[in-house]
Amino acid sequence: MPHIITRIERAAAADVAALSKFGSATIHEAQGRLGALSSRLKPVDRAMSVCGPAFTVQSAPRDNIMLQLAIHYAQPGDVVIVSAGEYEEAGCFGDVLANACLAKGIAGVVTDTGVRDTQELIRLGLPVFSLSVCIKGTVKETLGQINGDIVIGGQVVRPGDVIRGDADGLVVVRREDAAEVARKSVAREADEAGYIEAYKSGRTVIDVCNLEAVLKAKGLTTDL
Repeated sequence: MPHIITRIERAAAADVAALSKFGSATIHEAQGRLGALSSRLKPVDRAMSVCGPAFTVQSAPRDNIMLQLAIHYAQPGDVVIVSAGEYEEAGCFGDVLANACLAKGIAGVVTDTGVRDTQELIRLGLPVFSLSVCIKGTVKETLGQINGDIVIGGQVVRPGDVIRGDADGLVVVRREDAAEVARKSVAREADEAGYIEAYKSGRTVIDVCNLEAVLKAKGLTTDL
């Protein structure tokens, strides 16, 4: 297998656009509470939001040569997502590479290692999610893999799967499930809107969530 694979099957653009309308938590719940990446991976700024096909990178810790190659080969709209061994003490990505990403039209970057130049990253507006912030530099020594399956944040991510990230976290949706998960997300938001209206009308949590029988079966007691 070559180190770099450029021809991958991406989720349909319409499905990516549909999923981008929903938050990561909604998508996670809608697909059966699946796909949530570790909560340790956070956006550099809470206003950052990203949704796009995964352009996967397997990298050695403290080495960003494969990340740089991924930026070269990625297509506009891709989310470059890097598995680098959950190594916190290295800043593999900063403002210079962020400018390279913006010039290519890359949608965002996710890495399970560190980033730096965070104030400039926030100013540039490129969505960046990382395990840590670290000023320590990296080397360019060890070849890895671009567009193979990776494990990051406890999830398997395949090239072309959809990555959705926002202030709450990151979720992956398999590319073949994207349309169905988008439909389920619509239904979930409709259900939640109904709950909110019920609360506003004066109904209680126990009533709206049908908890009375559950609580009775568990033997809940109160002082009322």
